[in-house]
Amino acid sequence: MKLKQKRKLVTFLNILDQPIQFNPFVFSRKFILWALLGLMGGIIASLYWIVLEFLTHKLAFFDGWQVIPTMAICGLLAGLIIHYIGDPGEIHLIVNNIRFNKGKLDPRNNPSMILSSLLCISSGGSLGPEAPLVQVTGSTGTWLGKLFRFKGEDLRSMSIAGMASGFTALFGAPLGGSLFSLEILHHEHAVEYYKAIIPAFVASSFSYIVFAFIIHMGIGPIWNLPSYEMITKYDFLYAVVFAIVATMVGWGFIYCTKVFKILFNRLITPIYIKTCIGGIALGFIVYYFPITRYFGHHEISELLIGDFSISFLIAILIFKILAISITVTSGWRGGFIIPLFFTGATLGLIIHHFIPSVSLSLTVVSCMAAINACVTRTPMSTTILLATLTGFSYFIPILFASLTGYFLAPKIPFIASQMKASKE
Repeated sequence: MKLKQKRKLVTFLNILDQPIQFNPFVFSRKFILWALLGLMGGIIASLYWIVLEFLTHKLAFFDGWQVIPTMAICGLLAGLIIHYIGDPGEIHLIVNNIRFNKGKLDPRNNPSMILSSLLCISSGGSLGPEAPLVQVTGSTGTWLGKLFRFKGEDLRSMSIAGMASGFTALFGAPLGGSLFSLEILHHEHAVEYYKAIIPAFVASSFSYIVFAFIIHMGIGPIWNLPSYEMITKYDFLYAVVFAIVATMVGWGFIYCTKVFKILFNRLITPIYIKTCIGGIALGFIVYYFPITRYFGHHEISELLIGDFSISFLIAILIFKILAISITVTSGWRGGFIIPLFFTGATLGLIIHHFIPSVSLSLTVVSCMAAINACVTRTPMSTTILLATLTGFSYFIPILFASLTGYFLAPKIPFIASQMKASKE
């Protein structure tokens, strides 16, 4: 090679500041693995949802007084599964493992989580499928990361990306699902695992596509609210005021859950006895208030289009909070995000009854955002999720409500593993 050509080559390499590579693009093997994980997450979520819908339709046949023995038996069976197969843990364990167990989620917990949660959710428990899906798809990310010998933050990112794919599939919100999987792991106002943002985005996008093609769900808003236009600047103030009321209800839910947790912890019995007792209590609530049955995916729409009296709405709010608290503390398995949205929607309808001059959409969305941000401490993802799920196009009022709920939340979080440890 001539000297002149060598100088040109050296200059060219100096400009690039890196040696020439075969792949000139940003994506690499990791991108393919994130995409593969998203595809796997979408398939897993689709299969789970198909089985859940099948069981729900079968068990919905038992209504009226029959719902009491039905939920008692399902609670007993779920407890037996947990007792003999193994305790899969709850969202507290997932957050704890991501933060303090090097980001590893154990796939051995999946059979118990899948079987017990399917029984609990399909029979009418006030918990949704988001937590089981996050556990299963997150552990799939851990397994895939170990298979390709990932370590450290790369392995943790695979677990978080798997969590995001499961959450996104259910809600049909890739951006909101990705941020939620990161935000729920934080402590002291900090989103720590920012390295996992792109993996979560990629996995969520591919999971969303697969789930939408198989289930045909998640395209467009799930809950249709009346159209909203911001007419006055006071709407921001209304959003904050409504959020303060919703946050008070969030505090009530948290302390109600703590009371039931103490009561169930005092029962020195196997877990299947506790789940059976929980099923009996839930059955009685559902018998008198059928709309409180299930986790609220379809019930929120029924609530919004229904014509309920103010006294009945207040009763629904109280007994739904009791139902969620009993479901969480008696050993039933599932997630509480959508049930909290149901509670917020009920509160919004109650407030709108007394202040009908303010937009119903603004009132309902503000309450939904605040109560969820208060309990889960996820203001950013809550804002994006609600905008996607309700079609509420004005982000700023939702953000104001979410931040209000977040900063007025109890200092000790509902999810105990969100607390900052002295040694991590």
